[in-house]
Amino acid sequence: LADIMTAIGIDLKEVRIVPDEEDEIVAAVNALRARYTYVFTTGGIGPTHDDITADAIARAFGVPCEYDAKAYAMLEASYAARGIEYTEARKRMARMPRGADHIDNPVSIAPGFRIGNVHVMAGVPAIFQAMLDNVVPTLKAGTKMLSAMVHCPFGEGLVGGPLGDIQKAHPDTIIGSYPKYGDGKFWTELVVRARSQQALDAARADVEAMVARLASPAS
Repeated sequence: LADIMTAIGIDLKEVRIVPDEEDEIVAAVNALRARYTYVFTTGGIGPTHDDITADAIARAFGVPCEYDAKAYAMLEASYAARGIEYTEARKRMARMPRGADHIDNPVSIAPGFRIGNVHVMAGVPAIFQAMLDNVVPTLKAGTKMLSAMVHCPFGEGLVGGPLGDIQKAHPDTIIGSYPKYGDGKFWTELVVRARSQQALDAARADVEAMVARLASPAS
């Protein structure tokens, strides 16, 4: 999800792991949907007793959670075609908040759903990916974030000060510092991010010049 959002220019601002407790899910969804443009949830829409995401999302939006006629019929037909009983547990996967739109699931039929700015998808990775592929075209993409990596053979303690100065000089970029360790040595991976190539190139040049100065202090 993070990789795809970055690729289409949507910034990932927050990740939360929420327990299977309805009050916790309701509180998290209401807080996040008020704060951000999009909210994505994964998991909790299966057939078991602890799959309570649909109920919690419905409560967060103040609407009933009920059987969706289209989802119910799709699942009923799918199980019938395979000669599998359509049990009460399986019917649970047709429940969603009133007024929600489907997120198609080409892998196992049972749809996710979208209500307001909240997109609710399966937790199984392959099914989640298939649902996400159907969600992405509906999102308003931003300007893609560009990035460049500069290898620095020194630890963060040495680069922290000058790197902060470079960040201040290039406010339209984001410069990250990531400490590494290998072969008995510390080094730092410096990553410059920007939404314009010009800004990226200018900041990267300053970072590269800083590393060169640290490598040749006499110069």
